[in-house]
Amino acid sequence: MKSIFLVRHATNDWVGKRLAGRLPGVHLNAEGKKQAEALAERLFNEHVRHAFQGLYSSPMERAIETADPIAYRLGLPVERLDEVIEVDFGAWEGRELQTLREEPLWRVVQQTPSRMRFPGGESVAEMQQRAVAGVERVLATLDDKGRAIIVAHSDVIKAIIAWYSGTHLDHFQRFVVSPASISVIGFSDEGVPHVVCVNDTAHVPRPWVPQAGNGEEAHG
Repeated sequence: MKSIFLVRHATNDWVGKRLAGRLPGVHLNAEGKKQAEALAERLFNEHVRHAFQGLYSSPMERAIETADPIAYRLGLPVERLDEVIEVDFGAWEGRELQTLREEPLWRVVQQTPSRMRFPGGESVAEMQQRAVAGVERVLATLDDKGRAIIVAHSDVIKAIIAWYSGTHLDHFQRFVVSPASISVIGFSDEGVPHVVCVNDTAHVPRPWVPQAGNGEEAHG
């Protein structure tokens, strides 16, 4: 069975506060660097049991900074995978989540995201399509039992999980994907996807926990 390990980048000062989107200069904070090291150790232990064949990352700085310790521990190069870059939030980039909750479109992105296009940016459906295309491109490089790691972003990973689990895009917000978490999708010899785990944070010293009723994921 082929396997894709979907890793969300570690935490930074924007998580849960503002939409970083594709803005440059968003780096892991001190806690995020510790998370990235713990994540690298966890994946190294996996690598010892069954070696990974590839390590891919979104081109955003916070993703690369998460992938670098993994690359060092596993002895693999970080390959850029543009298809899993963060959502293009357009005019929403850099804005505080507290103020965005007052926007009429906030209800759309939370309840019917398949109908959502960010002002001046991309639609959630477009994001899902290009992210899944990226996963398929990585899958094509693996042998029958090959495994690869992809470091990406919360909404991107949730959209990928939704696609391969057969979940409608309008329900992708029901998945929780915390900073430095691991989610795994396996693919049988016939190509049938199996969601093995979602949001594994056993290695994270202080995993992020969603607050009931806040209506938002920990973006950033």
